[in-house]
Amino acid sequence: MENVRIGIVGLGNMGKAHRACLRAGKVSGLQLTAICDRTTNLPPPEEGEAQFADVEAMIASGCVDALLIATPHYFHTTVGIAALRAGLHVMVEKPLSVHKADCERLINAHQGSGQIFAAMFQLRTDPLYKQLKSLVSQGELGSIRRVLWDCTDWFRTETYYTSGGWRATWKGEGGGVLLNQCPHNLDLYQWLFGMPSEVTGFCQFGRYHDIEVEDDVTAYFRYKNGTHATFITSTGEAPGKNLLQITGENGLVTVNGRQVTFQRNRTSMSEFSLESDAGFAKPENWSIDMPVPPGTASHVEVLQNFTDAILHGVPLIAPAAEGIHSIELANAILLSTWKNRTVPLPMDSLQYERELHNRISSSTHVRKPRSVKKLTSDDFAKSFK
Repeated sequence: MENVRIGIVGLGNMGKAHRACLRAGKVSGLQLTAICDRTTNLPPPEEGEAQFADVEAMIASGCVDALLIATPHYFHTTVGIAALRAGLHVMVEKPLSVHKADCERLINAHQGSGQIFAAMFQLRTDPLYKQLKSLVSQGELGSIRRVLWDCTDWFRTETYYTSGGWRATWKGEGGGVLLNQCPHNLDLYQWLFGMPSEVTGFCQFGRYHDIEVEDDVTAYFRYKNGTHATFITSTGEAPGKNLLQITGENGLVTVNGRQVTFQRNRTSMSEFSLESDAGFAKPENWSIDMPVPPGTASHVEVLQNFTDAILHGVPLIAPAAEGIHSIELANAILLSTWKNRTVPLPMDSLQYERELHNRISSSTHVRKPRSVKKLTSDDFAKSFK
């Protein structure tokens, strides 16, 4: 195989942006041969691009080797299972699924190492987070004691939420900031620090917007070794911030936007505490402003990696099976809020599924009508530069 023939399922904002990227030839060896959307407003066909209104027909057409799924969240599971069972390679936009039980069903449809199954977690390609991953995994910080991540730079307007009837509903999207914006942050969190043993969540629903799902979240993660973390996010704070602080035996790393500072202890905290004969002393430390390598997170890099995995067997940046971890964290935060208790991990996926379905069936939320400007794919284009 010289080229991978790929079809895009879902021509909303992200699907259109992916289409423009592939039509521009930004991914070597990846050829767009089909698009599929259930709506009637498909874009004008391009040369060599078949169009479908039914995904089963697209899968059975023989004109694609792989699928890129950019549908509303719940369809990630059904479309993904159909494609995997048909033997196609699959790339799924975030989140992998809405809830852990559907993630398990989707992952179980994967037929093995010869079938490439990946997720679009492009922040793993960001040089800043790759640098953090290296610091943590190579032990530069020593054992991690505490983590604080305040990622409130996800501000969204009422126009955003009314741009699609499926948005910000339990039935259409399955959640709010945790399921739409923060799969990236939650994926990075578990990628860097691993999964906690317990989750306690404090969510507020429709605090800042006319929506029924969460738009303000504070969560507490606890590990068996005593490490703990606080995770905060919201779509209702402007200007917001992206502040990550990692406290380890060897000092404190602070990531504020794109600035990284390492306040490194000359002696580890524990060693200094045991050996010092002064009651109020602290270990000597020096502050280092760490240079961040150039570049930003790239959808193109993830798609290129996906293509190279199919053609040349290179390891995946973001295997789809790892996508279940960010979903389990999001689900556990919500379940903890609903039940007003700490949730141990691994969580009961079927219990969460039942609780979610209860909220779908009992929903009485109706959005107030208002005139809004429709969002276009241009609003998402900067992600592909």
